[in-house]
Amino acid sequence: MAKDVYGSIQKELGDGRKSLGGKYRDIFIGRSGPAAFLKYAFLTWLSRFQGAVGYALRKVFYPSLLGCVGKGVVFGRYLTFRHPHKIRIGAGTVIDDYAVLDAKGEENDGIVIGDQAYIGRGAILSCKEGSIRLGDHSNISANCTLLSETEISLGSYCFLAGNCYLVAGGNHSFIDVSKPIMLQPSLAKGGIRIGDDVWLGAGVIVLDGVAIGSHSVVGAGSVVAINLPEYAFARGSRALKIEDRRGGPAAGK
Repeated sequence: MAKDVYGSIQKELGDGRKSLGGKYRDIFIGRSGPAAFLKYAFLTWLSRFQGAVGYALRKVFYPSLLGCVGKGVVFGRYLTFRHPHKIRIGAGTVIDDYAVLDAKGEENDGIVIGDQAYIGRGAILSCKEGSIRLGDHSNISANCTLLSETEISLGSYCFLAGNCYLVAGGNHSFIDVSKPIMLQPSLAKGGIRIGDDVWLGAGVIVLDGVAIGSHSVVGAGSVVAINLPEYAFARGSRALKIEDRRGGPAAGK
């Protein structure tokens, strides 16, 4: 069943009770006080340095900005962190240039990335009071977007090709015609759960409330609005065609 959630940046920016500094703190830093502000400003500034010097500086200083960082993590340039103390990254993971890791929220768990994972160039992992969890050896290719108002979880060895879009929540109510739609509650259906060893082809869209079983494949450009069993091979942007990868009876219609 859908439930109301509130995670819009517009709602934060439109809150007249907060100063500009308070809004910046709530959206970007997640902690109060001048020390937290100065630390965030200085350490995120290091993202612009190129080459071996930039790599070394980020390797040394970023673990003190983030919640937890394993050994051997590689940080690219021009990264964006929001609420960085709620971002945990496993050993050997690579975060490519221009990626966004946004763990924003007051009570959420934030972002957890397993060991030996890869976050591609320009990928966006954004929480709006939700959480995002990626298993070991996950591969999130360039320009993928994961938006969570509740929960997005991926198992181990998941591979998302470029430009995939996963949204947990984000379906706006529009019942009250006296208010702009963006200011009305979002409707969540329970988040997105993806098992181990799942491959999503380029441009796949996964909607809220969907579970995808382990060892499944979804063809490029497909829209997934229903649950998929294990070993499914699904494709289609309008009517999703589902087969069993193992060659058995069809898994669904």
